[in-house]
Amino acid sequence: MLNQRSRFIFSALCFGFAFLYIPILLVIIYSFNDSRLVTVWGGWSVRWYVELFNNENVLNAALLSFQIAAITATFATIMGTMAGFIMARIKKFRGRMLFSGMIASPLVMPEVITGLSLLLLFVSLQNSIGWPASRGMNTITIAHITFSMAYVAVIIQSRLTEVNESLEEAAMDLGARPLRVLWDITLPIIFPAMVSGWLLSFTLSLDDLVIASFVSGPGATTLPMLIFSKVRLGVSPDINALATILIVVVTLGLCIAAWITSRQNRSAR
Repeated sequence: MLNQRSRFIFSALCFGFAFLYIPILLVIIYSFNDSRLVTVWGGWSVRWYVELFNNENVLNAALLSFQIAAITATFATIMGTMAGFIMARIKKFRGRMLFSGMIASPLVMPEVITGLSLLLLFVSLQNSIGWPASRGMNTITIAHITFSMAYVAVIIQSRLTEVNESLEEAAMDLGARPLRVLWDITLPIIFPAMVSGWLLSFTLSLDDLVIASFVSGPGATTLPMLIFSKVRLGVSPDINALATILIVVVTLGLCIAAWITSRQNRSAR
């Protein structure tokens, strides 16, 4: 009975991974297809990569998306770390329930509602104080930071909950100031969680379509918006090449994060 259950679990696991990764593998393979028809194999070629890198619209959209994602991930990590630290270390303060709800709400709020509310906010600010003058990179970045920092806060709070506070208390008993304890003890311990939060925020920002569609304006087209507009007219081979490049970038990021985490764990041991 146990062997049958193990075989069933293993078979279900293999089916799940195949369902997830075989389409990605097919996208990578067909990105080297020489045919203009996506579903017809015409031989190996890199012509679509050459065409992709000669497409100025795609390059501009990719540059804008990576800039927004990098800025979003950095600020979301900083603000999310502070929010997670407050939730994990300050047990009682006035408004804790409201603060906790404000952190958790972006996690469960539909993206359409988030995008619409931010659009109304930016329009109201523009009418009242004249800022932002137009919707573009700045408004998209602010919107992405708004929901990305919630994910970072949850990760940091979970990591700090597992940290033994006696290490920090021992450092303060030995004469270390709170800021020194934070810099030398707490931050190195939660650094892998901060890296994970940064990568998650980067991925969420790079992947976002709905919220960016609400808060963007003319001349501010992100990569998901460009891909969506092209796919609506039919999938072209250069989209496969673009998807392959994104897969490689994400895979490299995950490998770097895994290396940093393993190195940090070895140092801790």
